[in-house]
Amino acid sequence: MAASKPIISTSFSYQTLEEKLDVKPKGESLFIGIPKETSFNENRIALTPEAIGVLVANGHEVCIETNAGFGANYSDKDYSEAGAKIVYDKKEIFNCNVIVKSAPVSEEDCELLKPNTTIISPIHVAVMKKDILQKMMEKKVTALSFENLKDDSGHNPIVRSMSEIAGSAVMLIAGQYLSNANDGKGVLVGGISGIPPTKVIIIGAGIVGEYAARTALAMGASVKIFDNSIYRLKRLQNNIGVRLWTSVIEPKILGKQLKTCDVAIGALSGGAGRTPVVVSEEMVEQMRPGSVIVDVSIDHGGCFETSMVTTHKKPVFTKFDVIHYCVPNIPSGFARTASQAISNVLMPLLLETGEDGGIDNIIWHKINTRSGIYLFKGSLTNVYLSERFGLKYTDLNLLIASKR
Repeated sequence: MAASKPIISTSFSYQTLEEKLDVKPKGESLFIGIPKETSFNENRIALTPEAIGVLVANGHEVCIETNAGFGANYSDKDYSEAGAKIVYDKKEIFNCNVIVKSAPVSEEDCELLKPNTTIISPIHVAVMKKDILQKMMEKKVTALSFENLKDDSGHNPIVRSMSEIAGSAVMLIAGQYLSNANDGKGVLVGGISGIPPTKVIIIGAGIVGEYAARTALAMGASVKIFDNSIYRLKRLQNNIGVRLWTSVIEPKILGKQLKTCDVAIGALSGGAGRTPVVVSEEMVEQMRPGSVIVDVSIDHGGCFETSMVTTHKKPVFTKFDVIHYCVPNIPSGFARTASQAISNVLMPLLLETGEDGGIDNIIWHKINTRSGIYLFKGSLTNVYLSERFGLKYTDLNLLIASKR
């Protein structure tokens, strides 16, 4: 029996279904405010005059508090020529709908904050206070942190830049404290022909460790690197492209190497919590008199047992005849370079935010930006902060989907 043909009835017709696409919203002009940082040891500014020139040319308004760029050697004249409005009253800055800071939000800032403001700043989880977070939540603030902001490659661009600065600066700092001018033992980092090179130990093979190793090798020092991650040691080896002396952190080997070194650098990262202490007081006691310890990980508690926080004004102390440099926020000592690095990340982000019609839209379109948001319209969207302070956590993806 022949297969019957399909019957096509004229009573119904085929229609294509419409697919609803996300329509790109109209751009909006941002009203950006930059307050002067009053917090301890902070010399950086989050946007340079060049970046502000670009933002103003794209139709955004920028208000900046007088002398805000002073620490990074930018004058009010530089900013006003770039098109920013110089403001003499801090309260006026907080009338802006986007606040950009290079230091964490302080209690004083919380008082001045207007409801529904967007803040872009670092968090510094170690010194974050619960009441500051709660005040920001009450004011329905949207906050984006430097530390967690990711770029298209999934890396944290601001943290990376700051780590590169800290790593490169570490050897310059060590060289300074080895010289007679600073009561060091009068050794030139790297040595010269006929004199054995200075011995540098680096604990931690992250970005800071890698850039410290690059600078030390360029100066002619002998470098030995310790890290418990074989992957990080391999990556450092490949990135530098020179065969290096590497080891996992084994106390006996580490202790033996520290005994004979001239410079020891602590560059371990603590992840979300405190940095592990891997160098005991006994190990430091065995080190040569006049040798230098630079503990970059002091930001997260430090990896030397003898480390104590110091300041840019009084950066060193001596214990067991070993010079300790333990200044948190090393990039702030190189404020102009650090400001340019932060500005290079934030300026394109702010331009894109304006083009996309506001922070809500950019979070919707750019999944990487979501990782930086820890408060969204007053809801806490960072798991670590919610666990630490016992505050209610809300999933950001659900929040923004429900707003659509």
